[in-house]
Amino acid sequence: MREKVLDFWFDFASTYSYPAAQRIGPLASKARVKVRFRPFLLGPIFQAQGWESSPFNLYAAKGRYMWRDLERLCGELHLPFLRPQMFPQQSVLAARVALVGLKEKWGKNFCLALFRAEFAEGRRIDDAAAIGEILTRLKLDPAPVLEAARSNDLRIALRTETEEAQRLGIFGAPTFITPDGEMFWGNDRLERALRWMEKARSPRARAKARTRRRK
Repeated sequence: MREKVLDFWFDFASTYSYPAAQRIGPLASKARVKVRFRPFLLGPIFQAQGWESSPFNLYAAKGRYMWRDLERLCGELHLPFLRPQMFPQQSVLAARVALVGLKEKWGKNFCLALFRAEFAEGRRIDDAAAIGEILTRLKLDPAPVLEAARSNDLRIALRTETEEAQRLGIFGAPTFITPDGEMFWGNDRLERALRWMEKARSPRARAKARTRRRK
């Protein structure tokens, strides 16, 4: 395993991606692992399965459980939580802005701030004005960022990321994919993904990998 990079796939509309995004930085730093934020859209993946909305909306009991579970989880993590009035929210513009920022140094901070705005403040993330406020808080000029996010290049970039998620077999968010291609789905699998990477870095695992490459 040459690079210790964990791919963190998420949709801003995903409820459990909120605590995962807040937790992943400190945990990865402790494990000496770099994290690559990979925003994508769950909508096309759900549509391919015949779902017109989130399964948390399609199955009422599951939805009720999720909201209570998320409330408990955020309480345990000391994360502020406020259920947004609309769920799921349209996350296209937010994801495009994130892709702009991830090419620069402010992308991860934007992602964290947007998740907090949505799930801690109950803000609408499909609102350009709300996104502009977040960019302003990060000491960025919203106008050129939003213009870039609305460009054809960013439309293609987000579509490409979503298609890559589909190719990898991703079916929900958050999903973590290790450099050797192992998939871990769900906020509660983050620690397992990091442990898997640590195991893969062990001398025995590296020796096995060298043996496989010689064959």
